[in-house]
Amino acid sequence: METSIWLLACFACVLPTGSFVRTKIDTTENLLDTEAHSSPAQRWSMQVPAEVSAAAGDAAVLPCTFTHPHRHYDGPLTAIWRAGEPYAGPQVFRCAAARGSELCQTALSLHGRFRLLGNPRRNDLSLRVERLALTDDRRYFCRVEFAGDVHDRYESRHGVRLHVTAAPRIVNISVLPGPAHAFRALCTAEGEPPPALAWSGPALGDGSTAAPSPGQGHGHLVTAELPALTHDGRYTCTAANSLGRSEASVYLFRFHGASGVSTVTLLLGALGLKALLLLGVLAARAARRRPEHPDTPDNPPRPQAQESNYENLNQMNPRSPPATVCSP
Repeated sequence: METSIWLLACFACVLPTGSFVRTKIDTTENLLDTEAHSSPAQRWSMQVPAEVSAAAGDAAVLPCTFTHPHRHYDGPLTAIWRAGEPYAGPQVFRCAAARGSELCQTALSLHGRFRLLGNPRRNDLSLRVERLALTDDRRYFCRVEFAGDVHDRYESRHGVRLHVTAAPRIVNISVLPGPAHAFRALCTAEGEPPPALAWSGPALGDGSTAAPSPGQGHGHLVTAELPALTHDGRYTCTAANSLGRSEASVYLFRFHGASGVSTVTLLLGALGLKALLLLGVLAARAARRRPEHPDTPDNPPRPQAQESNYENLNQMNPRSPPATVCSP
């Protein structure tokens, strides 16, 4: 009995009074996440804003600071950022610092656009994201791991939402065949806030807009359909949100056969006319490049006529005797 009481007293000495430690295994089944509930200096915590907003193409900073229960820790550490969900989300950034070093060498940076701004030795894991795209609009979670004499790690539960805004941009517009030899038009645009789409064209009145068929939204993409194009001409799709507007057009021209002339014949005739025009242009260019008087061996220059040495002989030699004239 005395031995049991003595063992119980020794066990009570091992557990410090005034402090309660709770551990929780994360979903990756790795090391334990420790939350020490005592004084603020001996407790894991992370401070992140609820949301950070930035425009597409710009840069954004995701702040993250933390406290931990290990005083004056200078062992190896790793800083990690995940996207989508905590613990199981894909890593977009990771760096590691050696014992006693404040330099955290980057081991992973998705597409080279993520860069650590903070100093993990000073409890700062803030991250900078360059060249934002709409696909970056999601929630991010910061995490720190100690791997020296103390093995411990902690990750933010709620994370920070990165909200990326963008003016509308039409990514696709096309005319497709529909039922009963009809045609339909599709328009797809992206933007944040998601843009509203409207159609205008000859069948819809001058400058009027058509209510598209029920738009289908997929994330930041919105699609609207114009189900029936009843007139030839130009059809314009307009996308608009609070940051701006964008538009694009398609043209519909249908061949109407008459007097037995088929569509194929019309097409071949148009192609033949274009070929003749092209040959005429090439022939005209070749004629301009040809010299008017080529200086070749086949056409040698003509010698000029020279005066005879025997002309006006009497004038050249007045003292010579007259020539003898023989008469019959």
